[in-house]
Amino acid sequence: MRVVANRLPVTVTRRREGLRYQPSMGGLATGLGAVFDPGRDVWIGWPGVPADRLSEREREAVEGGLATRGLRPVHLTEAEVQAYYNGFCNRTLWPLFHYFPSYAVYDPRGWEAYRAVNARFAQAAASCTGEPVWVHDYQLLLVPRLLREMGVRAPVGFFLHIPFPAWQVFRLLPWREEVVDGLLGADLVGFHTYDDALHFLEAVRRLRGAESHLGQVVVGDRVVRVDAFPMGVDVERFARAVERPEVRREVERIRRELADQRVVLSVDRLDYTKGIPQRLAAYDRFLANHPEFRGRVTLVLVAVPSRTDVDRYAALRRRVQEQVAEIEGKYATFGWTPVRYLYRALPFPVLAALYHVADVALVTPLRDGMNLIAKEYVASCTDGRGVLVLAETAGAAKELSEALVVNPNDVEEVAEALHRALEMPEEEQRQRNAAMQARLRSSTVRAWAERFCAELERARREQETLERRWLDPGRAEALHAAYARARRRLLLLDYDGTLVEIADRPERATPDPEVRELLARLCADPRNRVVLVSGRDRDTLDAWFGDLPVDLVAEHGAWVREASGPWHAEAQVEPEWKDKVRSVLQAYAANTPGALVEEKATSLAWHHRGVDPVLASVRARELVATLVQLAGTTPVGILHGKRVIEVRDPRVGKTRAASRWMAAGPWDFILAVGDDTTDEELFAALPEGAHTVRAGFGPTRAGWIVDGPRGVRALLARLASSGPESPQPSPTLPGSEVQ
Repeated sequence: MRVVANRLPVTVTRRREGLRYQPSMGGLATGLGAVFDPGRDVWIGWPGVPADRLSEREREAVEGGLATRGLRPVHLTEAEVQAYYNGFCNRTLWPLFHYFPSYAVYDPRGWEAYRAVNARFAQAAASCTGEPVWVHDYQLLLVPRLLREMGVRAPVGFFLHIPFPAWQVFRLLPWREEVVDGLLGADLVGFHTYDDALHFLEAVRRLRGAESHLGQVVVGDRVVRVDAFPMGVDVERFARAVERPEVRREVERIRRELADQRVVLSVDRLDYTKGIPQRLAAYDRFLANHPEFRGRVTLVLVAVPSRTDVDRYAALRRRVQEQVAEIEGKYATFGWTPVRYLYRALPFPVLAALYHVADVALVTPLRDGMNLIAKEYVASCTDGRGVLVLAETAGAAKELSEALVVNPNDVEEVAEALHRALEMPEEEQRQRNAAMQARLRSSTVRAWAERFCAELERARREQETLERRWLDPGRAEALHAAYARARRRLLLLDYDGTLVEIADRPERATPDPEVRELLARLCADPRNRVVLVSGRDRDTLDAWFGDLPVDLVAEHGAWVREASGPWHAEAQVEPEWKDKVRSVLQAYAANTPGALVEEKATSLAWHHRGVDPVLASVRARELVATLVQLAGTTPVGILHGKRVIEVRDPRVGKTRAASRWMAAGPWDFILAVGDDTTDEELFAALPEGAHTVRAGFGPTRAGWIVDGPRGVRALLARLASSGPESPQPSPTLPGSEVQ
């Protein structure tokens, strides 16, 4: 496996005495440490020291020292780090993705630096062996697509560790299309929560018009899987930490210093997304509302320094210091300090000890992809005591529902949750923690990494299966040879999306001269029986193909017609249900700009080809739900096809219509070509040995896949080139004499 991340799990620093290698801080290094094997895998990232601060000899030493750990550095100059990381990553993507659009800066120079550095990372990954690639986080959103452009065929996974914003926020990014295209280069795109996954899929629909099915999106000749993979923690490490002597010493020291105080713990990087000022305001309100707790509770506020050279962060630090001083001034006594403020990173023994002694963990970020602090605290409550107060805006809230979940912007709600936490009976604490701990044990950080890797391998297998179905020149030649040998052939061809591209309005998808010529050439061969099996109405098919010697199936099998013969009904029209359904479809069309209703003799269709993709998705779900209720009292079938919902007699279908021609056999060559749901049903119903072809890439029951209508036309042209032989009588369809 090749891991590609902004930082390596080891940070290199240049000291007077030489180069120094230290473990990097952060959840990613911890998380991947569970599955990363230095002897087998390669981790690609920036080593933490600007390249222009190193001599050539030192760079070689860094590369050699890291290579022994399975690490490969991407060297960046100080200017590149400033423009790419401190610039575009943290002044544009970070605030926008965390729902602080007013903080975002849209600098084209920062974007160009971001593109250039992403290309450097992609080049480093592409130069490795053909193992799976796992790309991480918002700093490298373009890498998956770049890898594809560099010819990488290995499986590529991407995981975003921060939120993916809703469309109304994401659309503000001037380079939104490039970002979405970058992620769509992956085979598997992972997020912490389903909300984030749905936000990404909405962006894909709006920007690329691609619909998803069960979290899968077809992009060209690939299927991209999108799913949620909530990151866990090393539960045993935190649960057993108190058994370590150095942690026990810290526990004893903290208890001596705080005496009989109840402890409320807050641990965060000092960042505006973490909601620290709002948290302090809530603590202030708590002390004001519940004076009985003054002198009995202490807030331990740990703020890890972050981006100290950025003005906004410096201003945040001053604000926090002022709030702490204000609380001290209002409530402190000679024997009691209401806030213990620690502006520094804590070593693991101290952090683990604080988790162990804390009565309450106050975790209230304004927006967070996951927040592992919450999970680490719950894992540390080994005696069952301790209460987690958690913001609903943290990804962890989706899993830790037994916490006291609050709106971090509601000062009064957070203050009252803090009071409830301090008053909560121990038995209730144990019940809540037991449920959360059981969940954490089943979804540890190792399980997170292993599940993602397993899904990436599954995506690889499915992609290879689909690629094996591509009708390449060799397979097309074999198909042509079978066609040429056959004496009696049956060709079942769909129209919309198969012979022609789907148009924004149904009436615009008229057959061009090439389609008509292809059909005429195929029909001219007396060995062929050519059947157009379409959802179109009779009048349209007559107008477009009535002068050709081709058999026709209209309205998905409601009507059939042999070449130049009369139409025969396969189902009786029942005006009662059409009246009911028509009013429903018209009501939805009236409230959905771009939608239209098409009426056929035996069916009604609600087309949403010209509707905004996201609105179309919402309206289509609502309409189907309404029609399902209606179907409970009305004998109708509901078909959700490509950009259309069709209501028809449930007794008709392409499979039933095609059976009439099948019964006219035996045929020694059967070919069915289509692109939609009804065609998939037909593929499954055909006998063994039939040749089935899907127009367009994607999951299918067909034996072969071609590149949409263009590929279908090329295939049919190759077959038609065989030329006709002497005429033979065409079989008569069973039951064709029945009107």
